[in-house]
Order: sequence, then C-alpha cells, then structure tokens
Amino acid sequence: MTTSLDAHTRQYSHINGSDQDRLERLAVSELCKGWPVYRDASEWKNYRSLFAEEATIWTTWSKAQPIDNFINISKKGKDRGDFIMHRECGTLVEYAPDHSRAVGKMKATITQRFKTQPCNATPDCPVGAEYDVDCDCRFIFFCFKDADADGAWKAKYVKLFYEKDKVVPVDGNHAPIFDRALLQSFPDGYKFLGAAQSSLGYPVGQHLPTARNHQSWCEMYIKMEEWLSGHDVDLYCCDDVQQKDTLTLVDIDVSCRDNAQPANGAGPEPLKSLAEPNIEVKSVTAVTNENQHYRKVAGIKRKISSDECYRNVRF
Repeated sequence: MTTSLDAHTRQYSHINGSDQDRLERLAVSELCKGWPVYRDASEWKNYRSLFAEEATIWTTWSKAQPIDNFINISKKGKDRGDFIMHRECGTLVEYAPDHSRAVGKMKATITQRFKTQPCNATPDCPVGAEYDVDCDCRFIFFCFKDADADGAWKAKYVKLFYEKDKVVPVDGNHAPIFDRALLQSFPDGYKFLGAAQSSLGYPVGQHLPTARNHQSWCEMYIKMEEWLSGHDVDLYCCDDVQQKDTLTLVDIDVSCRDNAQPANGAGPEPLKSLAEPNIEVKSVTAVTNENQHYRKVAGIKRKISSDECYRNVRF
C-alpha cells in the first residue's frame, strides 16, 4: 500500500517458530503456488484439489464465483483463446495454530495476451496486433484445515490485491489506445487489465482491492485478521451478488446512468456475458432512497455504489 501505516494490528506465526509451525506454513505455501502451476497448465483436477468443497474465487474478469463455476468458465475462456499466465514472485503465510487457520500471501504477476480489437485500433496499432497486459498483484488465500478432507489444508476464499499494471507491446512497437472513459471506470491497479478484458466481453469488476484505495486495502486486512481469529468472513462487495440455491451466477447488469426508459417502455435487458452461463433468475428488485442504493436478488440485499441506479425488473 502507498502509505507508511502498518497494515496488520498484530503478528501471527509467519517466520521461524517450531518445526510444526514451519511445516504447517510450508503446506499452505505449497497450496498457494498450485494456482499458477496448475491453472496455467490446465491441470484441473490438481487445481480443484486446492479448494474446499464450497470455495469462492474473486478475479477481475469473473467477479465472485463458486470454485466449480470458476473452473468451468476458465475452461470456456481457454477454448475461446484466452491466454492468461501467472508468475509467482514469492509466498509467505500467516498461521494461527489455535484456530487451525492460515492466510497465504502470494506475490504474483498476472500476464494476459490480447489481440487489438477494432475499437482500440490505430494506424500505428492495427487490428490483430498482439500485446500483453502485466498486472502486479497479491493473491490472498483464506485457508483452513478441512475436516471433510481428513484435516488437509484447503482454500475457502481467494481474493486479490491489484497493485499496478501496464501494457507491453509484444513486438516492441504496437500498443492499443484505450478509451479514456473506459480506463477511468477501473481503479488504478488494474485499469489496463480491466479495459482489455472488457474488450473480450467480460463484465469486469470495478471495486476490487487495490494499493491506492486505502479503504479497500485496510478492509481486506481486517478480514484476514477476522479469519485468523476463527471467524467466517464476508468478502462480497457491490460488484457481487451472492449465489443462492440453483443460481449459477446472478450478477445481472440492470443498471442505468441516466434513468431513461427505453422507447418501448420495457425494462432493460439483462446482460448475458461470458461469466454468466445457465442463468436462472426469478427477479431483481431494487430499492432506491435518497442517499442509499441497494440491490436485492433472490432475497439477498446488498449495498451498491451511489452512482448506480437499479430499476425493478422481472424476466
């Protein structure tokens, strides 16, 4: 984080300690490193073994996803030609032996290959010119000893800090120009990655933790310490809608910026995206007050950002 403030309020077992502490931390560190090793190589059974039966993943392009759904849409993305790799840069673990909880912190660089789309092309960067977006980040693994897996370490949640990103011309010459408004819709930390992933049709989240957003940074550290104290944690934000019952993913975009009704008087069409397969949604109901906005889906009400407006929609 770009401040001198100490992020943690206390220390946990993180270096040295007893032989048992070191072995436990090593096991969690090994689990974390499975993300780049297994996912990048499509070793899906090995990758799935890192997670608890009911685990949730957050990424820019997927928002909140149950682990099995995340794997399924990852496969579909690879079939479409999505090319995402991860460079692990170092991993350390905070371990709370009294609660059999741990938090793995994996420094990594996400590097994704893109082809320039017509909306970003220029005379100096034609359609199809390849470029990479590199994003420095930290994967945070919320881990526990899972009694349903014979006490093995498993990840319950994975969410990232996005720290900074950049565009890298593959041939050293060609890089696209992104629309300024599109770039500004994403926070510093993953604005180029968000813009590029949006060009592929992904509904990129806009409120993930970043190094320059001190509130989101500190909130994540609070959640880490709550987890290490033996509590469950709620990592959902206004980008997310929790899954319930048979809902595969119910993050339907029914937002409008100008409150304008379509000419035919019908409600807005739900956005069907790559991250929204097999949607089963009964209704989306919105409640808007003067100073607060909420989204209510399948009986779950969550606060959303004040610059978004949601209408009553049934489909």
